[in-house]
Amino acid sequence: MKKYIKIARPDHWVKNAFIVPGIAIAILLTDYSFSMETVWKFVAGFMATCFIASANYVINEWLDAEFDKFHPTKKNRPVVSENMKFSLVMLEYAICILIGIGLSLLVNTPFLLMEVWLLIMGVLYNVKPIRTKDIPYLDVLSESINNMIRLLLGWFIITDAYQPPSSILIGYWFAGAFLMATKRFAEYRMIGNPETAGLYRKSFKYYTEQSLLVSTFFYALTSTFFVGIFMIKYRMEYLFAMPFVFGLYCFYLWIAFKPDSAVQKPEKLYREKKLLIYIAFLIVLLCVLTFVDIPTPEYWKEWSLFTV
Repeated sequence: MKKYIKIARPDHWVKNAFIVPGIAIAILLTDYSFSMETVWKFVAGFMATCFIASANYVINEWLDAEFDKFHPTKKNRPVVSENMKFSLVMLEYAICILIGIGLSLLVNTPFLLMEVWLLIMGVLYNVKPIRTKDIPYLDVLSESINNMIRLLLGWFIITDAYQPPSSILIGYWFAGAFLMATKRFAEYRMIGNPETAGLYRKSFKYYTEQSLLVSTFFYALTSTFFVGIFMIKYRMEYLFAMPFVFGLYCFYLWIAFKPDSAVQKPEKLYREKKLLIYIAFLIVLLCVLTFVDIPTPEYWKEWSLFTV
């Protein structure tokens, strides 16, 4: 059973922490009041997301086996290196879906719909004839939309009476695109051979190291632009944190240049101690700016309206 559990990637469940910002934003923008019901919804919702994500990982591992054999480390994955039965893999896929959907029903209908959307994106990303992971740029954008879905999942754990602002949804989506493109960039650099890279990932046939690097810049700009809109509209104090947000993007890109960079396996980023310290500082700063009113931003807003 060990190899079947491994392809569900429970070690990747940490990525579902991306639903937490959705929870935080919903608490800030709605008339939320704490209750134990919310705690149970969070537990059920988090585990539902883990099992739906595992369902996507299972079909990803099975359908990528013929390509992963060309990757320096992924060639050691169980589906590539061991004899695994298709029927058992599909049974595992179905079980993960059933558990994920069952837990989603304990939250609310919008949350359930978001989980179904997450599941559909896994099919579109991995399964032919569409298989968006083989199409340059669409591979990044279709995978990173899961980032936005996770924010929506966090939001709907708190409330199903409102919709989150479109600015933060787009910003969160393109933040995910930045992470995915940086991962592609680090993988491409590590493989070091365009032909081998193209055998491992079809979209790599159309990328170059330069085009991947430029795309990360575009995604970062788009993300910070929409996040900036959100901050200006809902809490101008957050503008004081924006230089540090820019720094976080730069820090992450810098890590991508390391040999066998951790950005290729985000679940291993805990090894980057300096990055974790920087993120912790940024979180503390945002918390302070959430509860401390600073008159200067309001002055800027009034001044700009006056001049217009």
